[in-house]
Amino acid sequence: MPDHSDRHDSDPQLRHRRLLVARQRVAMIAHGLDGLVGIPGTRLRFGLDSIIGLIPGIGDFAGMLMGGAILTEGLRAGAPNRLIARMLSNTLIDGLVGAVPLFGDIFDFAFRSNAMNARLLLDHLDQHTQTPASIKPVRRGPLIFLVLLVPVAMFALALYGMVAVFRHLYP
Repeated sequence: MPDHSDRHDSDPQLRHRRLLVARQRVAMIAHGLDGLVGIPGTRLRFGLDSIIGLIPGIGDFAGMLMGGAILTEGLRAGAPNRLIARMLSNTLIDGLVGAVPLFGDIFDFAFRSNAMNARLLLDHLDQHTQTPASIKPVRRGPLIFLVLLVPVAMFALALYGMVAVFRHLYP
């Protein structure tokens, strides 16, 4: 049976269309997470990430998972590991600092990791939709493992913290 696993990357027109669709998805996700609602009379905007982040315990974890959609688009589009790692660090900073009550909610409103990650990825895609031949295959195994492990570890730490607080409050 012939191997067709990389057939979509050998057709430049198909690759170009896939990158354009990825651009649209990334822009839509970032807008929904960080820029959905504008505050009247200002240029300030916020989105679902800031709103869901207000839910104690699970809000920031849920925000990280939703922001992971931009990371997934980066992996699909063949972004380099260095770029994915930078996007992952933005998501982690947002999730970790966002978990701090009150200060984290203000930070989450101002930091806008999803918009930053979208801008990084869109800049990369803009460069490579014009020059598709410059994209080289990238080894993904360890990076995908890290992208999947981080939210699980964050959830485990949050759950452990909540159990510790309840044990302290209700001995």
